[in-house]
Amino acid sequence: MKTIQLILLTLVISILSLQVNAQKKYTIAKAVFEVTGTSTVHDWSMKSTEGTGNANLIVTDSKLTDIKSLTITLNAESIKSSKTSMDEVAYEALDTKNHKIVRYVLKSADKVNETTWDFTGSYTIAGVSRDFKTQVRITANENGNFTLKGSNRVTFGDFEMAPPTAALGVVRTGKDLTILFNITLTDFAKNENILVIK
Repeated sequence: MKTIQLILLTLVISILSLQVNAQKKYTIAKAVFEVTGTSTVHDWSMKSTEGTGNANLIVTDSKLTDIKSLTITLNAESIKSSKTSMDEVAYEALDTKNHKIVRYVLKSADKVNETTWDFTGSYTIAGVSRDFKTQVRITANENGNFTLKGSNRVTFGDFEMAPPTAALGVVRTGKDLTILFNITLTDFAKNENILVIK
């Protein structure tokens, strides 16, 4: 009898341990993406809050221990500035008529410490994909969500785009860009009504 009880107890402990260390699917609950750059007239920025995506995370005792996957998708024309004319020039450079989506796909994630990770992933912009390394700060929130913040320095040339111009070439955009992101991932099981676009 004691042997059966020990077997059952071991089985229960094993199941609980697997649950605690289980891989979980997460979706983007909130997102802010920003692109900043310079021009011959002034610095500029464009923002979007319409990113969607999902991730598979390993969470142990409420701590993030591994990231198996992360995919983020963004409608290119959701990225906007305060000026319609600037948006039009940007969409022409992005060729949004033929390439409507901006995408990020994680290839690997290495944990540096409790709050810092090194990501290697692929950005697809204007139909061109390039790999970049990104240092990401990850914060565990009390509600079980995770917030990811990071940035990348890129150039128009990285994605085979020419820096946009305006006013018959009088206004010229600098070749360097900074992509910044601030996203919050939430447990999919707690938010099954969220639409995930893959």
